[in-house]
Amino acid sequence: MTQAGFVYNYKLSHKLKMKYLLTGQETERLKFRLLKSDDFDTWLGLFKVKNVAKFLDLDPKLSESELCKKWFDKAFHRYENDLGGMNVLIDKKTNLLVGQCGLLVQTVENIERLEIGYSILPEYWSQGFASEAAKKCKNYAFDNDFAPSLISMMHIDNLGSEKVALKNGMTFEKKLKSFNIFRIDRENWKQ
Repeated sequence: MTQAGFVYNYKLSHKLKMKYLLTGQETERLKFRLLKSDDFDTWLGLFKVKNVAKFLDLDPKLSESELCKKWFDKAFHRYENDLGGMNVLIDKKTNLLVGQCGLLVQTVENIERLEIGYSILPEYWSQGFASEAAKKCKNYAFDNDFAPSLISMMHIDNLGSEKVALKNGMTFEKKLKSFNIFRIDRENWKQ
């Protein structure tokens, strides 16, 4: 049972394709691994922050526990359906979960795109973890020829995520409802 009172026990299929997942990858400070049910209580801290539900396009009327459960359900659905997904980011120095980042298959205006998504627990903001992980995702996707371009989408008010996209070499593509889309093309990747 989690501190939030949920019994969260999701078992992943052993048949996962995991094409877009960075499980086992590392950066200078981070290790990537799959999300586990045991991560629920730690990840719950993200949903205590004002505006996080809005930034993640989740219903802000839901409780913190319900928001976290929705996040986990979506993550496990992505894993099971080969739609990429968020990888847990573990700080190599402390062995603590600091955030999540990954490659996500998204349908944007009826076109399938590959997105670099990232979320960092508030106590680790402004330490460069999102930028470091997003750069690894970008390089991994282009090194493996997953897509000719990559995007990152963020709520128009989420300036921190916008800074990460810009630092990752992306440029503004367009506004779609209340979200900005940033993009990098393969040909601009190594410049």
